[in-house]
Amino acid sequence: MKNCKAVNLVSCNSRHLCLLLTAFLFAASCFSQITLNIIIDKFPQNSASDSFFVAGNFNNWNPGNLEFKTLKSDKGLLIQLKGLTANNYEFKITKGNWNTVECDNNGNEIGNRKINLSADTTIFCSVKNWKDNFKQTPKKHTASVNVQILDTAFLMPELNSTRRIWLYLPKDYASSKKRYPVIYMQDGQNIFDEYTSAYGEWRVDECLDSLITTGAQASIVVGIDNGPNRLTEYNPFDNDKFGKGQGDAYIDFLVNTLKPFIDRTYRTMASKEHTIIAGSFMGGFISYYAALKYPNQFGKAGIFSPSFWIASEIEKFTDSLGPDLNGKYFFYVGENEGREMVDDMVAIQEKIGKNSSAIIYSLIDPTGFHNELTWAKWFSEFYKWILAKGFNVITNAED
Repeated sequence: MKNCKAVNLVSCNSRHLCLLLTAFLFAASCFSQITLNIIIDKFPQNSASDSFFVAGNFNNWNPGNLEFKTLKSDKGLLIQLKGLTANNYEFKITKGNWNTVECDNNGNEIGNRKINLSADTTIFCSVKNWKDNFKQTPKKHTASVNVQILDTAFLMPELNSTRRIWLYLPKDYASSKKRYPVIYMQDGQNIFDEYTSAYGEWRVDECLDSLITTGAQASIVVGIDNGPNRLTEYNPFDNDKFGKGQGDAYIDFLVNTLKPFIDRTYRTMASKEHTIIAGSFMGGFISYYAALKYPNQFGKAGIFSPSFWIASEIEKFTDSLGPDLNGKYFFYVGENEGREMVDDMVAIQEKIGKNSSAIIYSLIDPTGFHNELTWAKWFSEFYKWILAKGFNVITNAED
């Protein structure tokens, strides 16, 4: 209203022009560059000589990124984040890895710190304690008997590398002659086994064991561990901050090396209608890209919390290749992951929905977070829908 009055003072006789100016000023505020100062002013004295880092949805939750290391200031330990846009941000403080993340005074995990950023802001943070100050319960192997390590160093000629590959075979695989659909999942170390997972596991094996006993279609699941450069391996596009994209080479490995091996060695249903690719965050991004680039190989995809923000080029690829999609695509995002994550996913999903004959399940969980626990929660829904006969679902889920 204030902006409208300002225009009227210079003889603006057009209400439309007034509203246009108001909209322009609002848009400018939304896309302006914002600075967030995070000051750690209190922390356990036994960590006074340690280095502190900030990990959040603004740096792919990297717990030890040197660009997000705090510096001494007259008010405490400071990190200044410049160039942010108005958005919801979440973060935690670490000493360089997730084994040294902040916690409460009993050693329990705390929730993400949150801030709704709309202007330059300074916040003060008090760290109560660190995870490594408490004795941790040793991780246990939780993979079911139906999971095996296919190879600890499977050759990836397209990337000049090797990788651990996991394999889930349904309980009746050895006793039957049936053929099965195959799901290729990224970040294999987080799919089946708590012991190998960094932040928890998806419990895919337990989920499928349970679903199959109640009559659901059985499937083979192939898990591919991520490499040390996940941000480039799962990105087909070059990035000024993270480096040259290797995503095309990674997907070529799946299509030209791994899938042919799996189809030769196991009783698979090799057609695109029975070949599914899935993953979360960067794994969700590369899974979507794989379905986009090779629709005749991957006819179905599970796209959980996709990091479309990392490469704006994905919009052009969606515009050019999206009309060719005619499979089934499950999109998931949690509102607690931030407005940008939600908006980016919806924008891509809507492009596909409008311009192709694809069948889409679009799910926005208002209580969903960015973690394996949440993705595990929705895996059953994804699995049952992706293998059923097609129908569209657009929903904001409620518990």
